[in-house]
Amino acid sequence: MLFGRSAEIAAIDDLISRAREGAGDALVLRGEAGVGKTALLDLAASRGGSMRVLRTTGVEPESDLAFAALHQLLRPVAGLLDALPGPQREAVRGALGLGGGASGDRFLLSAGVLSLLAEAAAPDGLVCVVDDFQWVDRASADALLFAARRLATERIAMLLAVRGDAPVKGVPPLRLGGLPEPAAAELLDAAMPPAVKRELVAATGGNPLALREIVRRLSPGQLAGREPLPDPLPGGAQLFGEQVAALPADARLVALLAAVESDLDLVLRAAGRMGAGRAAPAGPEAPGRAAAHESAAPGGAAAGRAALHELEVAGLVRVEGASVRFRHPLIRSAVHEAAAPASRRAAHEALAGLSQGDHRAWHLAAAALGQDESVAAALTEAAVRARDRGGYGAAATALARAAELTPAAHTRAVRLKDAAVAAWLGGRPGQAESLLAEARDHAGGDHALEMEIAQLRGRFELNSGSAAEAVRILTTGDNLEMLADAAEAASYVGDTASIVEIGRRAAAFPEGFLRDVLAGIGLMLSDGTGHELLRRALGRTGELTEAAGFLWATAAASYLGEADLAADLAARAGRAARVSGMVGQLPVVLEFVATGERIAGRLAESQALSEEGLELAREAGYANTVAAHLANLAVLAALRGEEETCRGHAQEALAIAIPHRVGLRAGVAAYALAMLDLGMGRFAAAHDRFTAIAAAGPGAGHPTVVWRSTPDRIEAAVGAGDLEAARAALEAYERWSAQAATPESRALLTRCRALAGAGQEKELEEALRLHANPYEAARTALLLGERLRRAHRPGEARPHLRAALETFRRAGAQPWARRAHGELRAAGESAEPARGPALDVLTPQELRIAGLVADGLSSKEIAAQLFLSPRTVEYHLYKIYPKLGIGSRTDLARLVVLQKAPVAEGDML
Repeated sequence: MLFGRSAEIAAIDDLISRAREGAGDALVLRGEAGVGKTALLDLAASRGGSMRVLRTTGVEPESDLAFAALHQLLRPVAGLLDALPGPQREAVRGALGLGGGASGDRFLLSAGVLSLLAEAAAPDGLVCVVDDFQWVDRASADALLFAARRLATERIAMLLAVRGDAPVKGVPPLRLGGLPEPAAAELLDAAMPPAVKRELVAATGGNPLALREIVRRLSPGQLAGREPLPDPLPGGAQLFGEQVAALPADARLVALLAAVESDLDLVLRAAGRMGAGRAAPAGPEAPGRAAAHESAAPGGAAAGRAALHELEVAGLVRVEGASVRFRHPLIRSAVHEAAAPASRRAAHEALAGLSQGDHRAWHLAAAALGQDESVAAALTEAAVRARDRGGYGAAATALARAAELTPAAHTRAVRLKDAAVAAWLGGRPGQAESLLAEARDHAGGDHALEMEIAQLRGRFELNSGSAAEAVRILTTGDNLEMLADAAEAASYVGDTASIVEIGRRAAAFPEGFLRDVLAGIGLMLSDGTGHELLRRALGRTGELTEAAGFLWATAAASYLGEADLAADLAARAGRAARVSGMVGQLPVVLEFVATGERIAGRLAESQALSEEGLELAREAGYANTVAAHLANLAVLAALRGEEETCRGHAQEALAIAIPHRVGLRAGVAAYALAMLDLGMGRFAAAHDRFTAIAAAGPGAGHPTVVWRSTPDRIEAAVGAGDLEAARAALEAYERWSAQAATPESRALLTRCRALAGAGQEKELEEALRLHANPYEAARTALLLGERLRRAHRPGEARPHLRAALETFRRAGAQPWARRAHGELRAAGESAEPARGPALDVLTPQELRIAGLVADGLSSKEIAAQLFLSPRTVEYHLYKIYPKLGIGSRTDLARLVVLQKAPVAEGDML
């Protein structure tokens, strides 16, 4: 029975009850050692009824072993792996050492863990409990937290117990304090005087473990109140220290080995090797250097088992299967602290001689006294194994320790550089920057290594720091790849001068796709003559396979003024990234894919992509990518007329982008606020905002944002009555679009000419004929309908206004739909247009799943692409069917295809 925990028990019961009904969630039990976290986890494991229980405990000696905790947790359900999508299945099998292929993609692995937990939850649900989460290895912790934040549609209740202030991002905490005095008093003997109880409770803060252990150490007179309590009480560091110090030498030896290794067989064999059963002094340094003995002393094995039995009888340890565990982590701490450093090293040395693989490497590292290349090499091999399975945090830790043990400065620098990359890919940018700075200090004049380190510094800055500083670092490079990174950074800043100079330098390299893109962009920004190079580069897109290449092709199309082609190429980059597993770069790729979907008028798809990208960017620690997705979400909110959401996202994006000098994202956030005003009909305010966007310099604005927003800027200027500004903007837009060849780019230019000129209806009709983007076609149709109605030709206006209204409604662009509806009513049509089943009733996530169903993907294949479990995909499908009034995947695919089909020319708005 648990005393004084009714509120905590109620919270746990609620969590389990909601999970049983399919609304899973996670909870962190946070409190000091001994406060009762484990007892509450035990209770949670017993409250689920028929729900499956999976459980593991973080063990400090295993905290550097990649996926150690995950292996223990998932081993009972490894038989369910075949139900997972292929890429997820292989990633999880690889992480658990079951022979799968090493994907190296931590997002894919984490999605696989979520899918496996979802399978384990069938049919009655799952209670997943993890004790001492602060000691769970980083690779396991990352995967479990990824899953914990995505349980909303699963039948899973996850509870994580954490001591102290160890960070657990994205999971709500339940803080445990000491027991209130009445409950704490119930733990004590009923015969104990109330005054003694009150004094004990006050002195221990109501900590249950402290109360129980201290009472065991008090005399009968003290317990009865006849003698004063000792001051200080025998708690804190003394809580188990005295008990450990009183152990016989063999028991202390076995306890020390168990404190650094949980494998029971290894502990007993090492005890024999270190001389258990031989006469030894009682002091803490008794083991000495006995690890050098290659064979156990006579009777050593039996003496080790006897010592283990003695520890069990004393209530200090317990044997669980093939492992030995301390009754409480504080006992382990007391054992570890009581041993001299030499004794601890000797224990690790003995265990290293009996271990293999990662265990051996880490024991060798702990036994090392000074630098040792052989030990550093063993740790480096362990890091490679962890990295190949997606355990980047563990790899970073191993490589950093290997660097400490490395005698040669150059090799140390290489290992520090590799540790920095692993930390970055593991979502720890701060650690990555520190490791890279140390690597630079040890590079020793090796030019190639210094350039590699500089390129990484620039990439880190570009993702999480100052984009302007990234430009400065990357422009020191002397190879094409580094110049490309510099151009990307300069593009983020909006630094036209740097982009032009980088293009000039790139032109000196041999002809090729990347060289042509860089040189062509530079020329387009300097004198407008780079279109032939960009066309030549785009002619080679059929040779591209990597997402990075498609993103450069996206940039080429954009600088040619072909936003529609750029959007298509960005979408291809997204597909390539998901197929290849870009090892942590997916959030960055999704910046451009989501923007492309928005520009193409697929607003719901863009929303889903940015929501996914934002979540992944926050997990990865990519601050500038967070700003990118927030800015795009702000634009989408503006188009939907969600004023508060738009302003919130825009301000949050600007708070990152402005100090980080990311002009591209600052410009998009400012564009969102301008579009909000334009959609609401606040033309003067919108005109002012667009004017400010055009005038913003590097770090606060961007020429691409200026170009892409020019059609909106012209509309705002005309609405505000500033025709001179509209014509000036048109002149700039004509120069930028001079080489644009796609129908959509010509449609936008024609619309702008109509607005900035006399508003000729024929030009708007021509623009309407050219449009391939339904959303932009709707905006043109609205403008045409408005002019026809005001020219007293309502009959001609109504078809355009009606079609525009339907498009805006499907897109969820409510301000534009209200404007079209108002015009339609003014044109004499008061009835609401008939509306059939439309995809606009779906959430962004549901819409993406529907689109993939229409592409012919199975639930497993969809899950693999979207980092979901197959059961989550099925859950969404069961919600989609009744929303759309359909009953099968075939019906859904047909509806999606019909709504995405190109509109016949005669029916185009």
